Amino acid sequence: MTRPVRVRFAPSPTGPLHIGGVRTALFNYLFAKKHGGVFYLRIEDTDQTRFVPGAEAYIFEALEWLGISPDETVGKNEKFGPYRQSERKVIYKKYADQLIEKGWAYYAFDSAEKLDELRKQAEAEGKTFIYNHTVREQLDNSLALSKEEVDQRIANGDAFVVRFKTPTNEILELKDIIRGTVKFDTNLLDDKVLYKSDGMPTYHLANIVDDHLMETSHVIRGEEWLPSLPLHHLLYKAFGWEAPEFAHLPLILKPVGNGKLSKRDGDKMGFPVFPLEWKTEESTSMGYREQGYFPEAVVNFLALLGWNDGTDKELFSLEELVASFDLTRVNKSGAKFDPDKNKWFNHQYLVQKSDEELAILFKVELEKRHFDKLSVTDEKLTKIVGLVKERANFVTDLWDLADYFFVAPTSYDEKVTKKWNEETKETLTKVAEQLNAYADFTSQAIEDNLKAWMTANEIGMGKVMQPLRLSLVGELKGPHLFDIIEMIGKQETIKRIEKAIATI
Repeated sequence: MTRPVRVRFAPSPTGPLHIGGVRTALFNYLFAKKHGGVFYLRIEDTDQTRFVPGAEAYIFEALEWLGISPDETVGKNEKFGPYRQSERKVIYKKYADQLIEKGWAYYAFDSAEKLDELRKQAEAEGKTFIYNHTVREQLDNSLALSKEEVDQRIANGDAFVVRFKTPTNEILELKDIIRGTVKFDTNLLDDKVLYKSDGMPTYHLANIVDDHLMETSHVIRGEEWLPSLPLHHLLYKAFGWEAPEFAHLPLILKPVGNGKLSKRDGDKMGFPVFPLEWKTEESTSMGYREQGYFPEAVVNFLALLGWNDGTDKELFSLEELVASFDLTRVNKSGAKFDPDKNKWFNHQYLVQKSDEELAILFKVELEKRHFDKLSVTDEKLTKIVGLVKERANFVTDLWDLADYFFVAPTSYDEKVTKKWNEETKETLTKVAEQLNAYADFTSQAIEDNLKAWMTANEIGMGKVMQPLRLSLVGELKGPHLFDIIEMIGKQETIKRIEKAIATI
């Protein structure tokens, strides 16, 4: 019988959530929803030395903003709680003891100083020190000591760790949903630490025990965890538990060259690598939300980093991603991060939004810039947004694209003003007279009337359109000129023409 799908995202609260971690959460979410399963979030905070205040709350806020909140987590549907590993620490000791009793693990009393000395000694001989079958029976552990000696040392309070006893001379052929069969030689593996004398498990033991107890059916994680697969497989075997299916996602690579995408890459090239802004006393790191990205655009972009549905389709709603998602279509090789493509996605989602919805967002932007007292109706704001949104990637771009609808230009493009002469001023004076005489001041009527006047007077389009646009906008940008004239109105249009004639 196939197990019900239960997948998890298990971040450590050691700082802001990297965009690579977000993609891992997203793929788990999509897989769960595709199969009618559960997506849960477990906080893996066993290493308290790396705990960063605020990081856990950041993780929850980021996933909520992206629309991929977990079904179960801390404080929500805690069917298999607690969902913080630090609150589960009483659970793990009995499992470490079980492994020792079954001969799958052993106590190791080696001091950090002794192990460091052995590493340096190996380096001096051009070798690498590995704590495994080649040396373990000569070191300070329960494989080399009598049971009485071990019991006495534990009773004395000697510091120890519990290490996994990796079997020898085995070739493990393990299945990965994305990569197919992957092979590992157990003779090349080290005996990982599973449990420490301070009562805290290491990642490996806690991860396996929790995945089993929380009935995880599939483990979908980054490829950096692929080297841990043989140990995790052997731990399931040692406990006699059914292992979940594994899938290791490809890395998100730097925009230029190979290597994992880092915060430094984002800082250097001016794009975020975190979903939300992250502030410390020393610095502030950019966030997608604060940079003006729509959450649905970020989700769409990330979904296509390493996955596709087999077609050329690029724009997917979250519901469409769920319907199309298939782990077997995830690439094995890394996916190069493209900041320009990221902006392209945001542009697509921006232009898809209604003018009314964008006008509400633009109004917030105007308030930030202290232009909230401009005498502009919601209807006019909606029309303005409709005229310029095709050129915008972000809502924050709308002001630079539309500022002339609200305030008259204070300077003029010098490349264009160089061509001005007395004839230009005379022509604009006549244009202002014509505009002032029009009773119907709608875009189409203004265009028809002005063009008829130019034709009748044999005045070329270039002699009117460029200087007129410069007078109203300050440079040769913007949508259809007659739409601009209608929007700013007759009085303001003539006022700006007169100012340009007097100024330039």
